[in-house]
Amino acid sequence: MEDSKFHELFVEELKDIYWAESHLAKALPKMSKGATSKELSKAIDDHQKETEEHIERLKKVFDNLGKKPQSKKCEAMEGLLAEGEEILGDTEKDTMVRDAGIIIASQKIEHYEIASYGSLVALAKKMGHNDSAKLLEKTLEEEKKADALLTKIAEEHVNEEAVQE
Repeated sequence: MEDSKFHELFVEELKDIYWAESHLAKALPKMSKGATSKELSKAIDDHQKETEEHIERLKKVFDNLGKKPQSKKCEAMEGLLAEGEEILGDTEKDTMVRDAGIIIASQKIEHYEIASYGSLVALAKKMGHNDSAKLLEKTLEEEKKADALLTKIAEEHVNEEAVQE
């Protein structure tokens, strides 16, 4: 399998998400600092710690494949992070409207990661990389939980407060 185009695709996608996670880890503190709601800020801080764990898991997946961890620029994540920056620049500080924008940007990122990890799990399983599939599945579940938490924060108070501003 290692010489197949299918395996090559798997490795290329690993490089892509490795770049994405590494750059996300650097961007999350700024998003947290820009948030008004303590609940949103904490959720972002907690996810930043998880993102560091995701990076470590990806290193293990590379190791399982006998490869050095490598990254390949992820155009999608670069664009999503730029959108997040734009929201911070275009919204007023200390407002729930900004928090609503941060949640939107964050959920776009989560959905990208969910799609990426879901695909990687499927590829890993198909090739019999069961240990790697388990590592990737753990990250996939954490990404889904992060997305659900963002929805909860938005629905429980941020959007209601933002609409009043």
